[in-house]
Amino acid sequence: MDKLVELPILKRQQSIKHTVQNYGKRLFSFIRSRVNSDEDAEDILQDVWYQLSSIIDLDTIEYMSSWLYSVSKNKIVDKMRKQTTSSLDDMIYEDEEGEIIFPEAFFAENTNPETEFDKAYFKEAYFKALNELPEKQREVFIWNEMDELTLQEIADKSGESIKTIISRKRYAIAYLRARLKNLYN
Repeated sequence: MDKLVELPILKRQQSIKHTVQNYGKRLFSFIRSRVNSDEDAEDILQDVWYQLSSIIDLDTIEYMSSWLYSVSKNKIVDKMRKQTTSSLDDMIYEDEEGEIIFPEAFFAENTNPETEFDKAYFKEAYFKALNELPEKQREVFIWNEMDELTLQEIADKSGESIKTIISRKRYAIAYLRARLKNLYN
């Protein structure tokens, strides 16, 4: 009876060992590129391995790579929340015309899986936050940022005063900054 119980345990241990060997270095590099020190990266990686080891049936994880990167990203965000973070205003700014300028990293032409994951994660969060805006703020923001209409053109198109349009854009930007703050940190 003991040997029957030991068999699944050995299989599970071998599976975890295999996962650590296959993903350890890449996952560490992924985490390290997003935190301030090797020590922080090692701590987060240790948390990821701990979370993996706490799963009873590893076969329930359909795509191990995706699972590992998702957990890592969540652990990084958790760590950033606990630390003193830099202001979102240091990363995003408005130019003279009131357009939001995002970090270049989100638009870089890198093709590795980690940056693709980051881009997809950012895009999903960005559009989700955009859809949470009140309709008129969302319209002004989209017309200005995506359709590249000037604020005056938007005012003319909507029949609203330019001050109203500027106000809606300002509220939209403030909401998006607050909503996406953790993502930027």
